[in-house]
Amino acid sequence: MSVVKELIRIEADGTISFGNYELDKKSKVKDFEHDGDLYKVKTFKEITKLERNDMFVYESVPGTTVTSLSASNGGLEFGVEGGKDVQVTVELEEAAEYEIFINGNSIGQMKTNLGGKLVFSIELENVENASVKIVKL
Repeated sequence: MSVVKELIRIEADGTISFGNYELDKKSKVKDFEHDGDLYKVKTFKEITKLERNDMFVYESVPGTTVTSLSASNGGLEFGVEGGKDVQVTVELEEAAEYEIFINGNSIGQMKTNLGGKLVFSIELENVENASVKIVKL
């Protein structure tokens, strides 16, 4: 398992990794700069949350570690690790339709609400990590 000990970091390819689901108490980093944006991460075993420029990006319940988060063509791609099944909420374009892939398999198409939120579950209990790709249709 590769939790992010520093809570948020930039990978060699320019993507962002964040979160540590092994922590027993809430920890946070704010004003982390990357590509002209300021990020804030809050994480521990019960929740992981990422904001960019004070706007919601990602949340998981319970907490997770997210690796290599990247946004492209209106979608997202990242790895997620955790000790339990999780519910993930991401913010994308409002009232748009997306297809979600977990470990390369489509779990279906979903439409974001008027706030742009997309909510889905990932089964991690037996695998501990998964790759997620969200593609705008």
